[in-house]
Amino acid sequence: MKRTTLFGLILSLVLIIPGSALAAKSIKMSYNGPPNEKDNAVHYFAAKFKGLVEEATGGEVEIKLYPNSQLGNEEQRMEQVMSSPIINVASYGGLQIVFPEMFATNIPFLFDSYKAAHNFFDGSEFMDKARAEMKGRTGIELLEVVEEGGFLAFTCDKPVHSPKDFKGLKFRAMDASQVAMYEAFGASGTPIPWTEVYLALKTGVADGQMNPPTYIIMGSLYEVQKHLTLANVQYSDQFLLINGELLASLTPAQQKAIKESAHKANVATREFVESLVDERVKFLESNGMTSYTPTAEESAEFKKLGSPSYIKWLQEKVDQTWIDLAMKNARKANAEGAK
Repeated sequence: MKRTTLFGLILSLVLIIPGSALAAKSIKMSYNGPPNEKDNAVHYFAAKFKGLVEEATGGEVEIKLYPNSQLGNEEQRMEQVMSSPIINVASYGGLQIVFPEMFATNIPFLFDSYKAAHNFFDGSEFMDKARAEMKGRTGIELLEVVEEGGFLAFTCDKPVHSPKDFKGLKFRAMDASQVAMYEAFGASGTPIPWTEVYLALKTGVADGQMNPPTYIIMGSLYEVQKHLTLANVQYSDQFLLINGELLASLTPAQQKAIKESAHKANVATREFVESLVDERVKFLESNGMTSYTPTAEESAEFKKLGSPSYIKWLQEKVDQTWIDLAMKNARKANAEGAK
């Protein structure tokens, strides 16, 4: 049976049959991380989104949450949101399968502030183009870019205040783009799954890594790392995706409720995440870590080395026009954010 035919059958069962248990339009929503609102901002977002949708639709649309990647890994869930009536929150690791152009929004040191990142992801020309291209290519609607943990910071068993401090060190990388950045600083980068990061740091397989404070706490990395460098490397985000045919099958009022609820939940999540950054840094300090904020000169040095290495890696994967547009829009967002 062709996928489109199968999908139509699924939709008819889930959304059309009167009197069935599924007639209330129950929609599955999958994402990474535990169902813990304090430690997992994506779950905080999902819980808010669920409540807002169900309230706005008077219970006509029910959102059923599947945390902890219960419906599959990143690749499997991307396939699901393309071919079946679900909602998925994907990381860059998931998007790279179908839309690597989004990596242009993850250039190191691209955003100067949270406000700048919000401006970019909520209303830039890049995001308008990305939404249209993704829908045309995959059938997926990108609704929101969800703030999941603030900006990324470096941790290490040695002080790393500027790029010169990285020389000779080994850093855990999430992907090849981070490997390129570490190498530009004079360190080596090794991709290591998140589930193995703690042991890698404890045994010296890696000297350091980077993540927002919330993930450093979630992974108990403060137990095996001494130093925290608040370099604001990259904005930490994930992407709220919904199957396009599913969204189109809803009534106009229900579609509006989905979209408006997604944005309201995202705004609430941003406020939640950003309100806890200082508290989380203090927690890490109280558990033995020494925190350091780079000077303006040190930050400029990080950007001077880190951004070009990432861009060089990205140029092999996407058209230059995407990179140019992201950087142009980010400059505008940074200028607006500074006002």
